Amino acid sequence: MKTRLGCLSNKSDSCSDFSEFLPPAQERSSRYLKHLLCPFWRDGLTAFRTFLKTEFSDENIEFWLACEDYKKIKSPAKMMSKSNKIYKEFIDIHAPREVNIDHRTREETKMKLLEPTPNSLDEVQAKVYSLMEKDSYQRFIRSKIYQDLLNRTQIYCQRKSV
Repeated sequence: MKTRLGCLSNKSDSCSDFSEFLPPAQERSSRYLKHLLCPFWRDGLTAFRTFLKTEFSDENIEFWLACEDYKKIKSPAKMMSKSNKIYKEFIDIHAPREVNIDHRTREETKMKLLEPTPNSLDEVQAKVYSLMEKDSYQRFIRSKIYQDLLNRTQIYCQRKSV
């Protein structure tokens, strides 16, 4: 658990400074979303995904995660296959899990994916991230799901520091 929480704090990997990365109640800062998506803190990501499902907007996080996986692909053939799958599932105007992006971004992405590179989805991924950061994440940090996550994590850290 210390490893998971360590990625959330710039100063330490211990639970003693756990509060360093938590948004103060009066300050609903969006800079904490990047910590929530940290691959070492699965509980945070799971809670955010659960919340997005309750809001019927889980396509955003699923798209963002698919883009993260896409960036790791080295084979041009696999990259082409994965980019087509992502496009059909999330970007195409008739996609079953269409993300909310503007027409220009959609068309530019479509052109980039004709000859995909590891960075072909960066712009559209950044736009979806920004949307989550400014919208969904702000509601998430006020939700019961988030409060329950904080309580469980704080209790765990208190037990570990005793």
